[in-house]
Amino acid sequence: MVYETGNRTIDDALERVFDGETLDRTDGLALLAQPTDQLAAAGAAVRDHFGDGTVDACSIVNAKAGNCAEDCGFCAQSVHFDTGIDTYGFLGPEKILEAAKRAERDGAQRFGIVVAERGVSKEKRPEEWAEVIESIRRVREECDLEIDASLGILTEEEAAILAEEGIGHYNHNIETSPRYFPEIVGTHEFEDRVATLEVAKDAGMDLCAGVILGMGETPTDRVDAAIALQEIGVSSLPVNVLNPVAGTALGDSDCDESGYGDDTDAGDANTGADITTEEIVETVAVYRLLHPHARVRLTGGREVNLAPEEQHLPFEAGADGILTGDYLTTDGQSAGEDIEIVERAGLEPNREVNDFDPAAVKARGTDDDAPLETAAGTATSTADKTRESSRGSTDD
Repeated sequence: MVYETGNRTIDDALERVFDGETLDRTDGLALLAQPTDQLAAAGAAVRDHFGDGTVDACSIVNAKAGNCAEDCGFCAQSVHFDTGIDTYGFLGPEKILEAAKRAERDGAQRFGIVVAERGVSKEKRPEEWAEVIESIRRVREECDLEIDASLGILTEEEAAILAEEGIGHYNHNIETSPRYFPEIVGTHEFEDRVATLEVAKDAGMDLCAGVILGMGETPTDRVDAAIALQEIGVSSLPVNVLNPVAGTALGDSDCDESGYGDDTDAGDANTGADITTEEIVETVAVYRLLHPHARVRLTGGREVNLAPEEQHLPFEAGADGILTGDYLTTDGQSAGEDIEIVERAGLEPNREVNDFDPAAVKARGTDDDAPLETAAGTATSTADKTRESSRGSTDD
């Protein structure tokens, strides 16, 4: 036995994971019922056993914002909701490259090009597709970053082209469990998301797919989502926590009871999603045990749902990835703050692809004369517009 917590359920699961066994749904449900501190210790033990002691940072740019025809209840970019965000067409290679260079400067190892639409279409919008490909090439040529993409539904031809152009991970979140998915999205089905991931995987790309916690799902749904991701086969598992945006279906529901969806201070802890700090930590730990070889990546909503002194806790429970900088329509925190969170958890930033200086990044965050911008920049700042003051999940 490599590590023991003194909890029979957890220790049995740990031994099986260390022996190479894949835990199943029954295991996940049993683990989620165990004490938070013991679960967190187990998650950290698995991460330490299989990982390299680093936290991998990715950063994204909202390359095309708003007017999405889908009705995802959490999404500020859906045409079905009036959220007041700025909308624009594809930014183009120069703007994408600017964002990538900011991500590189601030220590990201991966850079994701994201669009808000059902899918970038080579056939229907060939000029936009050509700009996407040119943007990928420019970033590959001029930055020390791995390139990822989140471009919606793909055809087999499009997936093959993206793989040939060097896209490492294709992101397409499943959001929640198959059972709960219809409560969140009505314009497409859970199986549609899985089909896109399978197309990307068959083309040779690794998969980045994860969830949003705190949308009203049950603990069982959280486990079932992780099991679905096991079946799909992901190497990066982003864990978002809902930051309800006013105007969206989830932003306007149950406001009086939950405390979210109103004009609460974005810095207040646990006013965003229908989930507690303990539940976030427990879920991250269980995801680590169910996915021992994946990067379990803490992403959007952490600044809203975790107090500053709590943000390191998911990393102490086994997380080993982070989305640094801003999200799609909302601000994140500085890269220097993110590095401090990682170090507080006893870990260090990954520098395998982009060998940056963490001390310089942190120092820049305390320089009053430095530009007030995070790694990649939000949709609004990237488009040289007024930045928003709120913070949110990757899918916001």
